[in-house]
Amino acid sequence: MKLNIGAFALAFGIWWGVGIFIATWWLIFAGVETTAPLFLEHFYIGYSATPLGSLFGLVWGFVCGTICGGILAWLYNTLAERIGAETWAHTK
Repeated sequence: MKLNIGAFALAFGIWWGVGIFIATWWLIFAGVETTAPLFLEHFYIGYSATPLGSLFGLVWGFVCGTICGGILAWLYNTLAERIGAETWAHTK
């Protein structure tokens, strides 16, 4: 079974972006010290545990998730094709 790379990338990007958005709001409501540097601040420009930072995290998460999801789907399709072809050749 092959994955649709575009659909998988889009779904993964939405999932990752919304996940960062929700996690950021969880930190805001939990009252986490926002002056402490967060791990994602090193990778996502403009991200912080603030309402505006959550929007930056949503956008950067979507972009990063879409790229990573596309690579993951492509890799799956490539490996599934090779393994499937090798398995089929051994059964003949």
